[in-house]
Amino acid sequence: MSQQVTSSANGAAAASAGLTALARPPAVADLAIIVVSTNEARWLEPCLSTVFAHAGDASLDVVVVDNESSDGTRALVESRFPPARVVESRNHGFGHGNNRGLETTAARYVLFLNPDTEVVHGTFGELVRMLDERPDVGLVGARQLTPDGELFPTIRRFPSAARALGEALACERWPVSPSWAGERVLDLDLYERECECDWTSGSFMFARREALLSAGYLDERFFIYAEEPDLCLRMKRAGWSVRHIPEMTIVHHACKGGVRPRMIAQDAFARRQYAQKHFAKPHQALYLGAIGARHVIRAVAAAIRGSEAAVHREAARRAILTLVGQAKPPFGAPPPTALPPTALPPVRHRPTNG
Repeated sequence: MSQQVTSSANGAAAASAGLTALARPPAVADLAIIVVSTNEARWLEPCLSTVFAHAGDASLDVVVVDNESSDGTRALVESRFPPARVVESRNHGFGHGNNRGLETTAARYVLFLNPDTEVVHGTFGELVRMLDERPDVGLVGARQLTPDGELFPTIRRFPSAARALGEALACERWPVSPSWAGERVLDLDLYERECECDWTSGSFMFARREALLSAGYLDERFFIYAEEPDLCLRMKRAGWSVRHIPEMTIVHHACKGGVRPRMIAQDAFARRQYAQKHFAKPHQALYLGAIGARHVIRAVAAAIRGSEAAVHREAARRAILTLVGQAKPPFGAPPPTALPPTALPPVRHRPTNG
């Protein structure tokens, strides 16, 4: 499936108007949009331009969390997007950075948004009204496209040993893919309508404040990866619905770096953390064994194809050593608790209208 992707430049005029003609904000914003930037300044201009251009009638509190960047993130935001706020944070991972931004806002809804995204269809005002009419919905994901206009599958099933084994054996490529065959939902027709899902990609997670308070913030023991299914599982256990909605479409510039052994090993470590947190001991062993088999199969397949065989072998080696506890976590040992012992006090702010 392909679709012509709207250029971020098309929203520049609307964004400029939104930045220069701000109405007096209400005491509490409708929506806080939290963007964590770790040297991602090159993506922030198109991202924030489209955020303000697609505000609709929602009042926004746009928060850029500067995760120890050295690329002028703060200067860019303050010079080009004065209605946005910059929050300084130590780089302790995706969840940590998003939580630091979340602690500074009192908005009714919160969007965790990747900096390498652009909004191309829909408005945040429409999403706010939609969730106001669905009080049982705790979190939604949006329709996502690649830069080439291809649909990017973001509706996911919860991890399990059977699904990990199905992915290792490429069962997702079967003509009819059963639900146990993998985490990704590849029925592309589903992405054109609203539907229930287990979890959705962390590049766009639009959450109700009450749902975050009842289920808990992002677990900061996950440096990166696996925090999304963990959050969505806790939301469902707290009684909230998690849904995919097609009313907003974004472009996500994902998979930019190719195969990176350190990040592959981090994904393996995060999956081990998830299994230890949510699975019984026998299921843990089966799940981690299936994950290890997947890495071995991928390394063998790369060697047969002759495509980047060395880097795939190194990625598989590091992932397997991490899975069995013979290698240190790629980004250091996780903190002992899901949140810091003493949370930062809320910071009063003046939300803005897009």
